[in-house]
Amino acid sequence: MPYPQFDRHALRIKPLAERKDKVDIVRDHVPPTATPRPFSPERERVIAETAQRIASARDAGKSRMLAFGAHAIKNGLAPVFIKLIEDGWITHLATNGAGIIHDWEFAFQGHSSEDVRQNVARGEFGVWEETGFYLNLAIIVGAYRGMGYGEAVGAFVQHEGLEIPSEQALVAEVRELADANPAQAAAAADLLERARRFQLPAGWMPVPHPFKQYGLQAAAYRLNIPFTSHPMFGHDIIYIHPMNLGAAIGRAAERDFLAFAHGVNNLDGGVYLSIGSAVMSPMIFEKSLSMAQNLHIQRNDHIHNHYMCIVDLQQSHWDWSKGEPPMDNPDYYLRYNKSFNRMGGTMRYVQADNRDFLLALVRALEKMPASPAPPPPTTP
Repeated sequence: MPYPQFDRHALRIKPLAERKDKVDIVRDHVPPTATPRPFSPERERVIAETAQRIASARDAGKSRMLAFGAHAIKNGLAPVFIKLIEDGWITHLATNGAGIIHDWEFAFQGHSSEDVRQNVARGEFGVWEETGFYLNLAIIVGAYRGMGYGEAVGAFVQHEGLEIPSEQALVAEVRELADANPAQAAAAADLLERARRFQLPAGWMPVPHPFKQYGLQAAAYRLNIPFTSHPMFGHDIIYIHPMNLGAAIGRAAERDFLAFAHGVNNLDGGVYLSIGSAVMSPMIFEKSLSMAQNLHIQRNDHIHNHYMCIVDLQQSHWDWSKGEPPMDNPDYYLRYNKSFNRMGGTMRYVQADNRDFLLALVRALEKMPASPAPPPPTTP
């Protein structure tokens, strides 16, 4: 007998405008020109090395991937990330579901980060109409159109709205593709079910995003840079809203995982940065690296020349070139290195605030030579 389920339609969902937030993006954003706090000479050397490896990877056409936790967005760092992708230094961005939400809320209303403790006690944490309705709908429409999670939200922000197909068109698509392309038929059926349940009118649904210049997902979409999301079901506030649909989340997140693995497959000679992500980054990286190694080994090749820089607020004292520390050493339980250190390549660890690290990295990259011009076309 199936377990009983919670009825999300019974929730009293409030307008997002009634929520009090702690971070205002216009006031609190970090401009790329800001000055970082000084680092020790050792950390400065790691930052300089990281910049040099990024420049070398760029010149070789190798992946430069940056995975980060939601706090990097909450800390107002989107303008710094945007500069890194606009200048061609980073080829792939990856975050968790919360990073997607904060970035969207900043673009939509200019502020984010509610008081979790107070709002849980009031039964209001995450129970907000626009965040739950629009983000879930953007993902459902994006999954129907073959987009990933971050790509779907980025397109929604950049275009400031969504195109909702008519019910008749979706019904016809389900019928026509049931045999030839059942996966697409299922995605169309999911969108059809939500359109009917929420009585969505067909056509263009305009949703202004007056602060989209701070939207990292929108910038990545505009620049055609993969921005992937790697959520865990139930971890994010959008799962509270009845518009949420697990099938669409799964389709979009699966596409994002495979896009992430595709980037890792080009990582030999490339760079992987992990900033403030204790679980998501090492977990998806190790699976993707294993998949990529599988393909490389089939070609009598191997990924071994990748460079990783792990940034965390927690301090490490262990010399990681010696391998993992013994279990009685406190550094054994350091969140990142226990997972990352066994993955080969060259790994560096920096204990720093993510704002200071990224600003220092931007300064170091500005000193790198410009990308070499492509060779002239050959005359046949």
